Amino acid sequence: MPLLDKLREQYGVGPVCSEQHIAPSTYYHCQQQRHHPDKRSARCQRDDWLKREIQRVYDENHQVYGVRKVWRQLLREGIRVARCTVARLMAVMGLAGVLRGKKVRTTVSRKTVAAGDRVNRQFVAERPDQLWVADFTYVSTWQGFVYVAFIIDVFAGYIVGWWVSSSMETTFVLDALEQALWARRPSGTIHHSDKGSQYVSLAYMERLKEAKLLASTGSTGDSYDNAMAESINGLYKAEVIHRKSWKNRAEVELATLTWVDWYNNR
Repeated sequence: MPLLDKLREQYGVGPVCSEQHIAPSTYYHCQQQRHHPDKRSARCQRDDWLKREIQRVYDENHQVYGVRKVWRQLLREGIRVARCTVARLMAVMGLAGVLRGKKVRTTVSRKTVAAGDRVNRQFVAERPDQLWVADFTYVSTWQGFVYVAFIIDVFAGYIVGWWVSSSMETTFVLDALEQALWARRPSGTIHHSDKGSQYVSLAYMERLKEAKLLASTGSTGDSYDNAMAESINGLYKAEVIHRKSWKNRAEVELATLTWVDWYNNR
């Protein structure tokens, strides 16, 4: 209606509305609602309130949540609203969640020295530190690729260790493991990964044994055999990495630190 407001003084409401194929009564109704918001329908007033709550949840979660996650967060906060209402209002507001891309293979398999599969695609745990899953992903920067390793506690989906490196050598997944060991001090934990050379290297397997962790490996290239870790990688890529270009490892590391803190405490 701003265009009509500008033209009505020169041409009158009737001719302008006729040109725009709008009934004059519609224009006057909109004017009344704008100048007297208290007279708007209860649904319109609730929609305005819900829009503010939706925008708040969207902004508080790095503007990555789609309809389903925004809706669930509102329900957690005690705001009773239908999912279709959230979808309608987010469409009006032009808000949308990020989309995940496809996983790119980054590992080289060494099946002959890998441990057996203790998990068998059953990614459930009854207590903290019963089952950890590990994987890493890559990030393209202006200075070349960097690699980000994560270790996740399956019980609560908590990231217990992570590391960013400019090299795919075993040391960077070991650094993520050391961070997790320092943070949780586990014993008897099952550590599940794919059969990538970093995870089945002698140095890594020896460190697991030394820390009294039980090694478990799935089949490289089969996403179902390490589904939870790859799901976290997918979220990370969608919610952080795919949203901009990256200058260097330091920039990726800072963004990862911020995201992990938010992810673990949301």
